[in-house]
Amino acid sequence: MKKSLLSAVALTAMVAFSGSAWADILVGVGGPLTGPNAAFGAQLQKGAEQAAADINAAGGINGEKIKIVLGDDVSDPKQGVSVANKFVADGVKYVIGHFNSGVSIPTSEIYAENGILQISPASTNPKYTERGLWNTFRTCGRDDQQGAVAGKYIAENYKGAKVAVIHDKTPYGQGLADETKKALNAAGVTEVVYEGITPGEKDYSALIAKLKQAGTTLIYFGGLHQEAGLIIRQAADQGLKAPLFSGDGIVSNELASIAGDAVAGTLNTFAPDPRENPASKELVEKFRKAGFEPEAYTLYAYAGLQVIAEAAKAAGTNDSEKVAEAIKAKGPFKTALGDLGFDAKGDITRPDYIVYEWSKGADGKYSYFPKK
Repeated sequence: MKKSLLSAVALTAMVAFSGSAWADILVGVGGPLTGPNAAFGAQLQKGAEQAAADINAAGGINGEKIKIVLGDDVSDPKQGVSVANKFVADGVKYVIGHFNSGVSIPTSEIYAENGILQISPASTNPKYTERGLWNTFRTCGRDDQQGAVAGKYIAENYKGAKVAVIHDKTPYGQGLADETKKALNAAGVTEVVYEGITPGEKDYSALIAKLKQAGTTLIYFGGLHQEAGLIIRQAADQGLKAPLFSGDGIVSNELASIAGDAVAGTLNTFAPDPRENPASKELVEKFRKAGFEPEAYTLYAYAGLQVIAEAAKAAGTNDSEKVAEAIKAKGPFKTALGDLGFDAKGDITRPDYIVYEWSKGADGKYSYFPKK
């Protein structure tokens, strides 16, 4: 009787263990799914969901299927921490996100302590990967890299310009503005204004008056598209003829909706558009047929999940810490962005920022195109 009971218990345990061993792999997608930066959150969500569907159709990650779990951080660090803690409680193993550097930095510490590997498609502040955490990766470049490109471009192409450096006081916006300022100063350009704004403001009349008084002929802005669009439009309305130059935080077609025709001539740094990569043509068409334009960070999120799947396959395990080791040692990996390799910090080894200019495309709509 005891033997039979013991056998039954052992069999039950084996079945339970087998079930858990082949359970879905939970992948959290953290980003601003609502709020003013929801356009970017949608890019992360759509990119990760499509990658999960395609990887699952090909057999999953080492035979296990991916299940996406969404977390809305509304671009707020405190809400991001709540999302991170919920991911931990849910049993998430990998995270694609977050969007904002100011959210990715604090959440990464929670993930590191709980065995969760994190790949951000969009967080560019150097601090994210400079702290020596085992779990932090990104498929995008860094602010010190794009700041150097922007500063060099301005110094070479706007000689004698009176440059104002404006930022939104966030780790991303101020970090990018400071890196650009550093590159400008090194090239002998001293800014005429250095000013911080508060995200969410609607009236920038006082700022624009200050820029006009300083004789500003070029605005460098570290921040996101909502504020950038308002500054562009209001500067035009108030007669300030100074183009705005920014970074990857304005690469949303919503910028043109906010700024209107004044967006023409706006400049920004971003990597070469992955939608133009011939190897991603079928994938891009798949998104478009589903009614979603895979701009900006969509394919960066898609690539993040590809990297996880390929590294897990190379490692022969889905253990997150071993996958992290494989990402650094086994690349480069084939992704929607092209071949991606990673250094010991978790940064990609081929940063390649270029300059874009906003103008009307063949469809008559404003968007960002490589500067000629």
